[in-house]
Amino acid sequence: MPIPAILQDRLTLPAIGAPLFIVSAPELVIAQCKAGIVGAFPALNARPKERLEEWIVQIKTELDAYQKAHPDRRVAPFAVNQIVHASNDRLEHDVAVCAKYKVPITITSLRAPADVVKAAHAYGGIVLHDVINVRHAMKAAEEGVDGLILVCAGAGGHAGTLSPFALLAEVRRLFPGTIALSGAIANGASILAAQAMGADLAYLGTRFIATREANASPDYKRMLVETAAGDIVYSSLFTGVHGNYLGPSIVAAGLDPKSLPDGDKTKMSFGSGGSSKTKVWRDIWGAGQGVGSISDVPTVAECVARLRAEYAQAAAELAKRSFADAARVAAAAAS
Repeated sequence: MPIPAILQDRLTLPAIGAPLFIVSAPELVIAQCKAGIVGAFPALNARPKERLEEWIVQIKTELDAYQKAHPDRRVAPFAVNQIVHASNDRLEHDVAVCAKYKVPITITSLRAPADVVKAAHAYGGIVLHDVINVRHAMKAAEEGVDGLILVCAGAGGHAGTLSPFALLAEVRRLFPGTIALSGAIANGASILAAQAMGADLAYLGTRFIATREANASPDYKRMLVETAAGDIVYSSLFTGVHGNYLGPSIVAAGLDPKSLPDGDKTKMSFGSGGSSKTKVWRDIWGAGQGVGSISDVPTVAECVARLRAEYAQAAAELAKRSFADAARVAAAAAS
């Protein structure tokens, strides 16, 4: 289906920069939106909670000024990620702040977000919800979300195990709304492939950790450049929910990536203290299987420009290939 009205004619690529715990802060979000893709950050990155209002004001002010100075450029709207979980004692506060400033896009994770949907729709915002299977997708759809983000095998952080070919096909038959696809998407050809499969938008996270504006350590960014898909470890140890992590960062923490015990899902915590007191994300680094496509640490503007060029090249090559294939089929049918 067409992308939501709030995004139409405001994107230079059909892409969303995923909200990344610790990594996504105003500098990264603003750069992504200026480059013409949706920039997003987790509300819980703004600590203490009063900082959330400061961040939203900063982002809105800088983007408004940039758009006025460059009226012909496509400046994308931004998104705030809300963790809808019992341990998130900030949720009510954070949703109220987003409503106050009419945050255009809310990205929700974990539980089906009925209250968040109601709050966002009251001022004209939209809600996109993370899912890893069809059951979660349908539950979120029943709660009135505007779109679904399919977090498939190979995505960074908390990822599912289903192939994007399988999950996207099943969800698309049941859900008429906007669908964004996540899972090892780190170049322009992958963005085009997501659309060819039936997604409306691509959802990229790991690629933007390795940019200058990202709030990640130089060692983290260097490791992304030096690793490949085979270095990614899928484990539930660190948060209780399975996710993808950089194997060398696990080794650096004194653990054996090949013999990690299972984690305890009941100990997940997204409260005001939350995960900032643990080593996960800070020292044990999340990443998706698309790391093999990362070879440098550019600015966001340079990164998006490259993605656009790769997307255009892939589209041109596909068109040539499709035309040639069609001609061969026609010739065979006529013989």
